[in-house]
Amino acid sequence: MATNWDRLDAGLRESVQENVELYERVRPALKLVTREVLLTLRSMLKDTEVTPLFVTGRTKTVESFKEKISRTEKPLEPGGPPVLKFPDPFRTLNDMVGVRVITKLPAENAVVANLIKRQRQLFDCRGDREKDIGSIESGTYGYSSRHLILRTIQNEAVKDYQQVFNPDLQPNGSYFFECQIRTVFAHAWSEIEHDIRFKAEDPRAWTPHFDRQFTATAAMLETVEGAFADLHERYEEVRGYWDTDGEGGAQLTPNRIRDVWRTLLPHVDRKVDDDWGWAAELMAAHGLNQTVQLAELLSANRITEVRKALDHRYSPGPDRLLDDLLLWQYGTKHIDLTAEAPDVVPHPRRDSLLRRLKQIERYRQTKL
Repeated sequence: MATNWDRLDAGLRESVQENVELYERVRPALKLVTREVLLTLRSMLKDTEVTPLFVTGRTKTVESFKEKISRTEKPLEPGGPPVLKFPDPFRTLNDMVGVRVITKLPAENAVVANLIKRQRQLFDCRGDREKDIGSIESGTYGYSSRHLILRTIQNEAVKDYQQVFNPDLQPNGSYFFECQIRTVFAHAWSEIEHDIRFKAEDPRAWTPHFDRQFTATAAMLETVEGAFADLHERYEEVRGYWDTDGEGGAQLTPNRIRDVWRTLLPHVDRKVDDDWGWAAELMAAHGLNQTVQLAELLSANRITEVRKALDHRYSPGPDRLLDDLLLWQYGTKHIDLTAEAPDVVPHPRRDSLLRRLKQIERYRQTKL
């Protein structure tokens, strides 16, 4: 297959070849620049509120550099000779040094970008672009990636590179490079897409079905990322219920019990109304008035045992299940605190609770 270099007009080859030879000479020094910015970013992002999965970097290969700067554009005038797209690559290309910060969740991309941009003593951000913003606005799909163009400030590795590049110029330690920030899902998608779309050996080996498949997988990717983001948000909310100095210490009002219940047990919510006052009364009867105490009561293992013990004919709603959980936990104390007095006639709630308690005790005997 013919490369950009193979198709290049003979009149442009000399200029391209000169730049390729220069790049080959300075690339070892440029690799040290890549290493320096990579280590700086890793150190910067370590132990922050968002620690990336990994931070990787690369220095463009000589062959890749040659292929890129061999690209041409349409002639300036009809019928004229083609022109190089990058006639001065060392001044215009920002991707000879490239760094990628790979995160877990989409929301972390913005956090990482802001952390980097705040380090003004190390980097000057000269470009900030969300790659997927165009597809969002056009209603199409593509992978999401935050692209920063950063300039180093008084960097010693850059000064060494500049000395190699041109010993006659005073080095200033400033160098532009690209930093891409994206999730691990977007990273995998973009790597595969790049291999097929941009590194394909023969552009004729293409079918519109590939475009359709990439669009479909990008849509699925967005759905998966959204699901993981929702999962993480729910996890953080649930974890907060166990923090007695935070959400866990919040008082149990009827609405608070409803919200906690629907977060922990969204599959057990058969209430036809929005009255959760009964739940607050049951909890208060045992002196349970904090969110963490409700979270402890709604243990998944305890719920499983209660279901087995009482062998519910129908899946219980929140009112019955909460009542049974308190009965399992407190036994006769729950009956005395929440049922009719023994001498009151009739006493249907006391009778029901006593019957269920006997079932629980028989079940516990079988577990001994």
